[in-house]
Amino acid sequence: MTGEPAAAVSLPSPQRLRVRWKIFLFLFAFGLVAYLQQRGITVASVEMMPKLGITQAQIGWLEEALLVGYAFMQFPGGVIGQRLGARRTFVVIGLIAFAAAMALPLAPLLLSGAALFAVLLGSQLIVGAAQGPIFPVSTGAFQVWFPTNRWALVVGLQSVGLHLAEVITPPLTAALMVALGWQWALIWMTLPALPLIAWWAWYGRDTPSEHPAVGAAELAELADNAHARVDSSISWERIAVMLRNRDVLALTLSYLCMNYVYYLIANWCFLYLVQQRHFSVLDSGWLAAIVPVGGAIGAGVGGYVADALGVRLGIRTGLRLLPFLALPGAGVLLFVAEDSANAYLAVAALAVCFGLVELTEGPYWAAVMHVAGADAMAASGLMNTGGNLGGIIATPIIAYLSGVHAWTPTFLIGTGAAIASALLWLPVDPTRPLARARARRTS
Repeated sequence: MTGEPAAAVSLPSPQRLRVRWKIFLFLFAFGLVAYLQQRGITVASVEMMPKLGITQAQIGWLEEALLVGYAFMQFPGGVIGQRLGARRTFVVIGLIAFAAAMALPLAPLLLSGAALFAVLLGSQLIVGAAQGPIFPVSTGAFQVWFPTNRWALVVGLQSVGLHLAEVITPPLTAALMVALGWQWALIWMTLPALPLIAWWAWYGRDTPSEHPAVGAAELAELADNAHARVDSSISWERIAVMLRNRDVLALTLSYLCMNYVYYLIANWCFLYLVQQRHFSVLDSGWLAAIVPVGGAIGAGVGGYVADALGVRLGIRTGLRLLPFLALPGAGVLLFVAEDSANAYLAVAALAVCFGLVELTEGPYWAAVMHVAGADAMAASGLMNTGGNLGGIIATPIIAYLSGVHAWTPTFLIGTGAAIASALLWLPVDPTRPLARARARRTS
């Protein structure tokens, strides 16, 4: 039998990795490198103290300087990020943080005594201040590079990277320190920033439409969030409206309360296991490493679930549901952890508690992105200022109570903070944008 030749079967070509996911990997890496620069000193301090003649209290001051610089550059950093754009901002702050971080291992080659400590203190303050804008500026970049139904997911995935870095930083720093000494360990932990900055300067762009590798299909996928463009012309009047906005302020206060629980678990878990649960130092180190794994799982799952709920139930209900459920649950697990007679059950409760806390990272940041619109960098910087103030407030409270072995009230305060952070979501409506509030003010 004869007939026309059969038509060739057309197979769809595999979809290329979207450029937005490559941009995400850069921002993920900036957060990861920042964490390596911040946390390496905690491990290196074991050698720094005897070799430099500085005390443990002075190491504490170095840590505090970094935290203060980091906290107080959140909001200004977000405003600067809007002015300069994500591409230039990451180059500028990356180079400043790199130079300041390198001063820590190199300064002892030239200085000693009080002069050395002053330089170390200043370098840590600058490192913190330079790294402060990373997450507010990342938020604005995510907003323009990803569809609205992926905002919580990418924030959650970025948080996953931080928790994994929390797991690998101590052993990596320790291994380098044993092999090369503390100075070379800190140098090698800092050096990856340079090729990252150079690569980002070449590849990164502020918006998808500026990037030569972004095709029509990817631009079409981002058409629905065309209104969420970062506005570089942010003014004092718009900042004033933001500072009075009910949703932004509620999210900021809620994030402050939530971060009491975050800092309690992230920074004090090891000491709690040693002092209250009477594990050995070695056992406490291994058991404490389980807890950030719970946080990493929670952050990734929370971002995915929040976006799915937003699609299914609407943005307002979808983003609020996880904090309403997860934060009180975290508060209950803090009580369970402290009240349990079984020490291993306490560790499990803390890991799940941390996971529940981190379930809410995606909803917090996605909510502020929806509310702030074109001013998301500045607004998320304000919210994260609240989060870091939560750590600054929590640290002396936890330090004092734990110092007198009053771990039960320490954890009960955390339970109250978790419940308060959930209640502060009640007035939040992510569908009520700041642009509407500005319009009412000018009309």
